[in-house]
Amino acid sequence: MIPAVSSQLLLLVIVYALLAFLLLVLCLATRWRWWVKAGGVVLVSGFYLLAHGTFLGLAGWPSDDRLPERFVLLAAVFDEPSPARGHAGAIYIWVNPMKDNQPLAMPRVHRLPYEKDLHRILGDGIKKARDGNTQMGSTEPIRGQGGFSWLRPPGNDKLQIKLSDLPRAQLPEK
Repeated sequence: MIPAVSSQLLLLVIVYALLAFLLLVLCLATRWRWWVKAGGVVLVSGFYLLAHGTFLGLAGWPSDDRLPERFVLLAAVFDEPSPARGHAGAIYIWVNPMKDNQPLAMPRVHRLPYEKDLHRILGDGIKKARDGNTQMGSTEPIRGQGGFSWLRPPGNDKLQIKLSDLPRAQLPEK
């Protein structure tokens, strides 16, 4: 799978290089007005920046997407906040999403904002996983009480992460 991702990124770079070259040729060889040429340059640059941000996930960068509802915890790295540096901190969590009570083949790394309680929960889960108790996680949105919290879109809710031991697979009887 890794070679396929790197070949896709290489193909994407080649496509953008060809697009930029075509734009250069059009800008030099045509008598279009300057604002049409400038608009083309801005448009191609905007698409490049949009694609760059979109495809960072393909290269293995942490995702800021929402965690899956159910997952298997694989690892976590804690980057504690440092007020002196103005660093808010982050938690990087490697998970295997679960579908139909089975973990999917490819893990994914997610970046979460640092919270002391989440650090404790995930740290305990990693210790249990090292002891041989695979940890299954679930996420639930925490809705604010009262006020205008009901106006917030569902994707912006804070998540509560719960970990539990993954049930052992039962072998079929002979």
